[in-house]
Amino acid sequence: MEITEVRVKLVSNKDDRLKAFCSITMDNQFVVRDIKIIEGTNGFFVAMPSRKMSDHCDKCGGKNHLRAKFCNNCGASLHENRAKKDFKGRMKLHADIAHPINAECRKRIQERVIEAFKEEVEKSKQPGYKPVDMDEPYDDVPEIVS
Repeated sequence: MEITEVRVKLVSNKDDRLKAFCSITMDNQFVVRDIKIIEGTNGFFVAMPSRKMSDHCDKCGGKNHLRAKFCNNCGASLHENRAKKDFKGRMKLHADIAHPINAECRKRIQERVIEAFKEEVEKSKQPGYKPVDMDEPYDDVPEIVS
């Protein structure tokens, strides 16, 4: 697998640990969007796209995020600590949508994304800088008409 394109959109909030969103294209054929670049205590790292996990109310069946204390639908009180725990004993509140299968792949993606992020930061310092349009269509992708 070759990472053939990385698009980086810098985040303007200087006080936040979230520094950018990016998308990667693999083999000019497959795109993964909403990858986050986060500044941690040991430098930058990549967080894969994820979704908040949820469950259903015992009383009405309404869908609720795992941190909710009351049902969004009926207002019933929800049990605490409904989230499963990970191998470190922390509540698992998010599930990856896409992620590398092994450490070698994660390292390759992280190195390439962080490199592109640093290049985008340098470009952003230049006069006339225009941020990347993350919604711009990818080339050679036929529009699907239903």
